[in-house]
Amino acid sequence: MKVYLDNAATTIMDAQVIDEMAQTMRDIYGNPSAIHSNGRQAKAVVELARKSIAKMLQCHSSEIIFTGSGTEADNMALRCAVNDLGVTHIITSKIEHKAVLDTAKALEDKGLAKVSYVKLDIYGKADLQDLESLAEKHPCSLISLMHANNEIGSLNDVHAISQIARANQCYFHSDTIQTIGHYPIDLSNWDVDFITCSAHKFHGPKGVGFMYKNKALKISPMITGGGQESTLRAGTENVTGIIGLTKALEIANAGIQEKIKNVQVIKTYFIEQLAKKIKGTCFNGDISPEGGLYTVLNVSLPPSKKSSTLLFQLDINGVFASGGSACNSGAMGSSHVLTGINHPDNRSVVRFSFSKYTTTEEVDYAIDILKELI
Repeated sequence: MKVYLDNAATTIMDAQVIDEMAQTMRDIYGNPSAIHSNGRQAKAVVELARKSIAKMLQCHSSEIIFTGSGTEADNMALRCAVNDLGVTHIITSKIEHKAVLDTAKALEDKGLAKVSYVKLDIYGKADLQDLESLAEKHPCSLISLMHANNEIGSLNDVHAISQIARANQCYFHSDTIQTIGHYPIDLSNWDVDFITCSAHKFHGPKGVGFMYKNKALKISPMITGGGQESTLRAGTENVTGIIGLTKALEIANAGIQEKIKNVQVIKTYFIEQLAKKIKGTCFNGDISPEGGLYTVLNVSLPPSKKSSTLLFQLDINGVFASGGSACNSGAMGSSHVLTGINHPDNRSVVRFSFSKYTTTEEVDYAIDILKELI
């Protein structure tokens, strides 16, 4: 049996998305920048996709900038804030995705911005009192805090963070790569400056994403050499990928409440069975339905002789999971997120992440294999 439980790393593409992309590859082959009819046709489908995404997120289509990945989108938000908006201070946390942490450090190393790290609570969520203190001390900063952590699943309070940002004239960027397509996101009610998206996190294609930028902000391109994306991101648009992203988001949003309910049932069942069958199991992050991402479960296991090879042993037995972020390979327990929440070194950690395709039979098989190994 093969059980895929690494959906936070990437998801299986939806068959409808594959069909839509295949049709696009066959029929829409023009360059969107070309002035002939084939080019105009390609340009039209890109702009229709942009409008469709903007409608789903309740924002203006000019605020959606297509990128090659979520990592690029995060880079763009931070670098443009510093280069174009006069930001000289970034407030973030030590458990953000490396796309944010490494970019912030690169900007600091070049002397372009200082970086402060907000304190975290026991679940890895931003301490709002400390955030407020930092924002008061460093007004006009960029606050960059993710909506949901990609390793432990804890959700930050976007509304509370945005209020702190506005009270101190700060810009606010939230990495929403794990939550777009998984929660209803209404930007007309979110007071944010930047959010980011990657299609392959919600059953779309790899290699395409977007950045939302509040239309009031004036930024310059991070990638130059063409006038694409309203001159904000040079390079021929990935038409097929954009169509796949849009179709995947349409499918995700159409049944989003039902998906939340069904996948949360799977996660709750997984938690109950693990606690019952493997004594000494603990969980990292907020695992409550209200406070944690319903697709992610970070499991802290009791010490065993096979701890160092546990992921490999799971793989051999057909269970595919990860020790943390797929973007940050390394030995189990070396995760910067686990370090940031003071996880003990003598316990192995596995991140299991679920999707609409995950079944209770798969969960039962995975737990039985894990029990054998432990």
